[in-house]
Amino acid sequence: MGNKVLIIEDNEQNMYLLSYLLENEGYVVLQAFSGIDGINAAIEQQPDIILLDIQLPEMDGYTVAKKIRENESLHDVVIIAVTSYAMPGDKEKALESGATGYIEKPINPDTFMAEMYSFVKNS
Repeated sequence: MGNKVLIIEDNEQNMYLLSYLLENEGYVVLQAFSGIDGINAAIEQQPDIILLDIQLPEMDGYTVAKKIRENESLHDVVIIAVTSYAMPGDKEKALESGATGYIEKPINPDTFMAEMYSFVKNS
C-alpha cells in the first residue's frame, strides 16, 4: 500500500479533518478543492488513494470518478467516495461511476481509518 492520498473535497472543515487523520497515520496528503483540480492532481501526482466528495462545484464526484478511471495510469487507483449522499441508490451510483468504496459523512474520526483500509485491502 502506498502512502500518497489525494483528497478532492470543497468543504474546508472536511478537508482539514481528513488531512489531519491521514497525516497522523503517516500519509502524504494532496488536496484539491474542485473536481477539475482533482482530476489534474490525480494525473500529475499519481496518488495511491483518492478520497472523493460527490457534491463538488463545477463537476460532481460521479463525473470525476469516471474521468479518473478513463486515464490508463489511474485505472487501478483506490477511489473512495466520502459523501453525505446517503439516499437509496447513491452508494450504487458511486460504485458504478468508478469508486472502489463508499463512506458516509459525517465521518467518525475514531473509525475512519479502519473504514478506509477495508477498501484499500480489497482492491
